[in-house]
Amino acid sequence: MPYFETADGTRLHFADWGPADGRTLVFTSGAYFGAEMWEHQMLPLATEGFRCVALERRGHGRSENCWTGYDLDTLAEDLAALLDHLDLTEVTLVGHSVGTAEVVRCLTRYGSDRVAGAVLVAGPVPGIVRSADLPEGMDPAVIEAANATMSADRAKFFHAIRDPFFGVGLPGVEISPEHMEYLIGAALTATPKAVREVSDLLVTLDLTAELPKIDVPVLVVHGTHDVWNPVELTGRRSAELIPDSTLTVYQDAAHGLFATHAARLTDDLRAFAAR
Repeated sequence: MPYFETADGTRLHFADWGPADGRTLVFTSGAYFGAEMWEHQMLPLATEGFRCVALERRGHGRSENCWTGYDLDTLAEDLAALLDHLDLTEVTLVGHSVGTAEVVRCLTRYGSDRVAGAVLVAGPVPGIVRSADLPEGMDPAVIEAANATMSADRAKFFHAIRDPFFGVGLPGVEISPEHMEYLIGAALTATPKAVREVSDLLVTLDLTAELPKIDVPVLVVHGTHDVWNPVELTGRRSAELIPDSTLTVYQDAAHGLFATHAARLTDDLRAFAAR
């Protein structure tokens, strides 16, 4: 069965597609999504012979609705526990948005014995909040206000940010209203507690000191029009701090590039995992 139990007794769900002996990619989703967000990457890659495993973090998707464990250390521990549970080796870790922070913390806390490489897609790492070391960062009060608005009415908030999230109107961006509504519906299945806790991670996130410790090749993928995690604050800084990294910037792509630029992302994942 595609479930396992973590050290604190939480039951987590994962999708496991493709042959057991294929080169393995392990996906961790952006905030509020489950495995469904990776449909257009996992299905073609699994069909081609890759093994594609997607963890649904606690409080998300079909994983257990729990009250605790949304700190970054525990979320990274959950990811490491999945690798142990399935006894996976030579894995390519793939994270989107908040999932990239889980990937980074998993590598720096648990090492790379099971990991061959990592892909950071549209992530907030190393951090987006204004500080003495990042004076051009975002005002934390702005992020806190957005989180409060979302908590008050998640459905309204998600619909309000829908178009900029996917980059509707940008050159070359094609996504149907139905597909966007499907993904909003999936995001709304995350529990209110998980939404609040995961959103609050961004207010204090700072992985600047951890990125230089990553000892596997890393592909950083980012869009030019990501208003949540602007590429100059995040993707480009990550690539500069990680010793063995490659930055790939998608012109006219926004935060939801996993859907709007699905085929290109799949191609990049395929090439990186098969290198």
